[in-house]
Amino acid sequence: MDIGTVTLNNGVEMPLAGLGTWDLRGRECTETVSTAIGMGYRLIDTAQMYENEREVGEGIRKSGILRDRIFLTTKIYRKSNSREKAREAIDASLEALQVSYVDLLLLHEPYPEGPEMYAALEDALREGKARAIGISNYSEEWYRGFMAQCGIIPAVNQLETHVFFQKWEFQEEMREKGTTMQAWAPLAQGIGNIAGNEVLTEIGKSHNRTAAQTALRFLVQRGISVIPKSRHARRLRENLDILDFELSEEEMRLIRTLDRNKTLFPWTEEF
Repeated sequence: MDIGTVTLNNGVEMPLAGLGTWDLRGRECTETVSTAIGMGYRLIDTAQMYENEREVGEGIRKSGILRDRIFLTTKIYRKSNSREKAREAIDASLEALQVSYVDLLLLHEPYPEGPEMYAALEDALREGKARAIGISNYSEEWYRGFMAQCGIIPAVNQLETHVFFQKWEFQEEMREKGTTMQAWAPLAQGIGNIAGNEVLTEIGKSHNRTAAQTALRFLVQRGISVIPKSRHARRLRENLDILDFELSEEEMRLIRTLDRNKTLFPWTEEF
């Protein structure tokens, strides 16, 4: 299955659709990752904060798909609040995942020590421990401040992005600077009832797709990579089956009217 890619600022190709693993643990995590890869998933997203890197690595190996066919993302977070601590954290992630490199390495959230931590990510990029580096949960204000301090432009900013919080202007600002937007919670984690949304449902019917598939298609059609999470085989298949149809300009316009321009996750405003 051709799942499509978006080209990052250093030429690395990142799949447009992948698997998020934020609340998968233990054997279930390993089995879900392996199953998803067997279905055709090639992007797997994890993080130290999720405490499942080892299980994600086991799932990748269990799938039988060669490592270089998988786009693997992980993130380091606040406890690694210096360059040296961040370097140690990166090595710890590689050990837990049982890989020699990750495809994308991110700072999980904005921190005052972020630029110092990011220097370790830049080291990892130069040392071949990461193919691309970036940030996550950086709002417009945090992003602008960070861009004035970093040496290597973040390839990705992973953000809450879905039909209710669309971020068109911020996406364009980052694109001009060389940063690609990636969406976490692209289905709003069940908040807002995407499945029952009348606009998405009606548009989906015209393409023989669900409302959720329509919501995901809306994002990838904008060049936004999505990493929905599911532990159910049917949903895993549906979430990947979004790249062989296209929304019309009018359909995109109608979905754009759903934008509330407000987070559904208040904790993100604490940064």
